Parts: sequence; structure tokens; C-alpha cells
Amino acid sequence: MADKEMMERAEHVLYKTYNRYPVVFDHGKGVHLYDTEGKEYLDFGAGIAVMGLGYGDEEYTRAVKAQLDKLTHISNLFYNEPSVRAGEKLLAASGMDKVFFTNSGTEAVEGALKIARRYHYNKTQGGPQAAGEIIAMNRSFHGRSMGALSVTGNSHYREPFAPLIPGIRFADFNDLDSVKALVNENTCAVIMEPIQGEGGVYPVTEEFIKGVRALCDAHDLLLILDEIQCGMGRSGEMFAWQHYGVKPDVMTVAKALGGGLPVGAFLACGKAASAMVPGDHGTTYGGNPLVTAGAEAVLDIFESRHIVEHVREIGAYLWEKLEELSAASDKICGHRGMGLIQGLEFTVPAGPIVSKALLEEGLVLIGAGERVIRFVPPLVIERADVDEMVKRLGRAIG
Repeated sequence: MADKEMMERAEHVLYKTYNRYPVVFDHGKGVHLYDTEGKEYLDFGAGIAVMGLGYGDEEYTRAVKAQLDKLTHISNLFYNEPSVRAGEKLLAASGMDKVFFTNSGTEAVEGALKIARRYHYNKTQGGPQAAGEIIAMNRSFHGRSMGALSVTGNSHYREPFAPLIPGIRFADFNDLDSVKALVNENTCAVIMEPIQGEGGVYPVTEEFIKGVRALCDAHDLLLILDEIQCGMGRSGEMFAWQHYGVKPDVMTVAKALGGGLPVGAFLACGKAASAMVPGDHGTTYGGNPLVTAGAEAVLDIFESRHIVEHVREIGAYLWEKLEELSAASDKICGHRGMGLIQGLEFTVPAGPIVSKALLEEGLVLIGAGERVIRFVPPLVIERADVDEMVKRLGRAIG
């Protein structure tokens, strides 16, 4: 079947919330994708930072297939072994105390917000200040469900769906005074991404994250760190907050956790780990044996193959090569990020460059705002892949 026919069928049956590129992918291998006509593409988008191990990893595939033959779902009315093993390994990697598995990143954020509200409700004993306020960041992105959308700091996403959940106030990322100005007796939490991805690839400063942690400690607030995109080794640490030694009370993770399977999680420690009680939260599919077997395999592979150390090495090389590209092009005006989450800012709209790179050069990239190209490749890329990407992108920039 020709690509054009399949795309036309998709437009008839799929709800129109995406402006898709005219490509139908059929399969992947390593860090490459192949469309239905056999054309090869070098993938530096990884399904929006999901495919950390690339495509067709044999060890991961064996683990998932083995679980598929045994049991895929039983509900959370019962225990299952893969969720326990995956949970233990995720807690060991993060130093957190408890984990709740979800189906997605946005659901992980919903759970984190509920912990914050429940903690504040418990603290105030349901009194006049029980409706806790949450401080979020301008330019942030936390998801598309109503709660996650409410703390997303981009009015373009929020306005069509107002009114959203109340009690959300927005500060400026990396501006500690703007956070301090919003804290009051009703505040229950601060939520932020250690590296803003969708908002333009902006890493947090050490001064800011440590300042917010101290502010939360001083006022008995929960610090929620959204590691959905920048976590799972992408920054050069297993979780980006580990660069700064600033441990959150609640953390969200997803994307690369499942190796392509739909699984996320929120994790809590200390006072936040017991805020919710049986009956406060639940999910039908979350933490089922199939997806947590995938998560367990991902965590095992990260450890055995030293993925985080590899990200540090290749991330430094990617930085070097993007710096060279920046110096050679008057269309590039900024470069930021760390590890294998980096961004180039352009003086012109990035969309046409992304499209040209895809359709003419066979290079998969994604944007982050109007003028930023985001580089979030599989974490297993090598130097040769970086070199090839730079060649193809250079031709697409022109």
C-alpha cells in the first residue's frame, strides 16, 4: 500500500489534533527508522525522548515477549512480580521511598498534584486554607490532561480549556524572587522541570533549584520535579536533579522508562510518601505486568551497559559538534542544554528546517517552540551518528 493512501485513510479515521509530516514509518533498527517505501531516516527525536534504547534492542524485546506469553494484565486488586521488581529498581536509582506506576507522563503529574493537595489538606486538617495553591513556572510543559495543563506555563495551551483547576500561580523559571513573591499561607507545592524541554530546552540554574528547595523547606511545601523528558539518563545523570544534589519530595518520570511501552510513574519520599491513603488514587492499567516488565528491562540495561556514562561522553561530543555548526551558520543564535537533551535556537522559524531535514535528508528532529530545534536522540547513539546528523542538518539549514 502506498504511503499516500495510508495517510488519506488516517485523515478520515483519526481525530485531527496533530499536523503530521507526510511519512509513514514501518520499522526501526538501532537509531534508524524506515518508512513503508524502505527509505532510511536517522532518528534524533526518539519518539519525543521515549526510545532511549533505540529500536529493536534484543535484550529488551526478549524480556517483553517473555512477559507477553505469561500475563499482561490483572488489575491492581492483586500483586504482580514485574511491578515490584521494577519499582525496587526505580527507587534504588532515584533514592525515593515509594512509587506509583501510571500509564503516561501527564497521569504522573496528575498524581503528583494530588499528593501536594492531600499533604496540604492533612496539614491544615481540612481548615480554611485546605485548598492549597501550587506555584508553577512560565514556559513550562507538564502535559495535556486538565490538571497537568493547569500547571503548564503557556497560555496558548491553557486558554481554550478554561476554567482549569484553581489555585495555580506562575513564577519565572530561574528567577527565585518571582517564586518568593508568590508564597503565602495557602501554598502547598512548587512544580518545575529541571530542564524545560517543550519550552525551549532551558536547564535550571544551581542557584535557582537550591533556592527553591530551601524555600520549600522553610515553608513546609512540597517540591515536585518533573523528570518526564529530562530524566532516565538523558541529562547525563539518571535524573537531572542529581546534577545539583537537590532531592525532590515528589518526582514524575515516563517517556524512556518503558522503552516504548506506555508507562510512567510518580515517586515520593519523606513526608510526601504517606500523604495519600488507600482510596485516594488509582488506575486500571497502570503498573500492569507487561509494561513494568518493559520498565524493569530498561532499568537493567541502563545499569549493565552503563548508559548514563555513555550519555555523558556522547552528550559532550554532541555539544562540541553543535557549537561548530552554530559558529558556521548565521541562522543559529543560541545553543543550550546538557547530555542528550540539547537545543539550537534560530533567527528564523525552525519548522521549515525540521521539515526539510526530514523529507530531503532523512533526519528526524523535533521543535521546541517556534525557533528552537530539540535534540533528544536515542541514548545509544555513537559519535558517527552525531557526525552524520550534523552533515544532514547542515544541508537542511542551507
